[in-house]
Amino acid sequence: MTQEQWTAVDRYITNLLLPPDPALEAALQDSAAAGLPPIHVSPSQGKLLMLLAQIQRARNILEIGTLGGYSTIWLARALPAGGHLISLEASPKHAEVARTNIARAGLADVVEVRLGRAQDSLPQIAAEGRDPFDLIFIDADKPGYVEYFEWALKLSRHGSLIIADNVVRGGAVVDAASSDPTVLGARRFYEFLAAQSSVSAAAIQTVGSKGYDGFAIALVTGDD
Repeated sequence: MTQEQWTAVDRYITNLLLPPDPALEAALQDSAAAGLPPIHVSPSQGKLLMLLAQIQRARNILEIGTLGGYSTIWLARALPAGGHLISLEASPKHAEVARTNIARAGLADVVEVRLGRAQDSLPQIAAEGRDPFDLIFIDADKPGYVEYFEWALKLSRHGSLIIADNVVRGGAVVDAASSDPTVLGARRFYEFLAAQSSVSAAAIQTVGSKGYDGFAIALVTGDD
């Protein structure tokens, strides 16, 4: 199997199951034009996030890592009337592009993009005393995943879903001798996840237009 074949299969599935969507396509185009890195989720992965949020019947969603707002749009579309999504982004440029993309998709009243380091924004959210989040999507700097997951647990409830993206790193996650900060971050994340009795978790390897990677999904059981 090759990257070319993975991409062709992704394209085949997308063409059949995901009809053209001007808002999502414009979000990708504008993100590329602004020079944002092409590290957004694939269309099929975005649709999967939306389906998981719908299955979860999520009313409150937290996203850590906005980029250009592509995954944000997918997640926000799963929300019922009165639902709300907060997305955290450290880069002013990324946040500006994301807000434009989100507004074009008609979701400006549903999504709040908060600018700043997640390490600073997460304690602020906790201090606000808002309702727990039903679904939390972590897709940011990998060295910070353990801290982000710790905060996700504090901001969730029994039955919440926590999804962490890009935790296979092309298979490099098994390399205990790696010096790559992203690989080390993923390995620390798995070790931390394995030690949590308050969640039931699994991870899935994925291939497609975004290459070889994977995601972890944890159900908060509240056993601690």
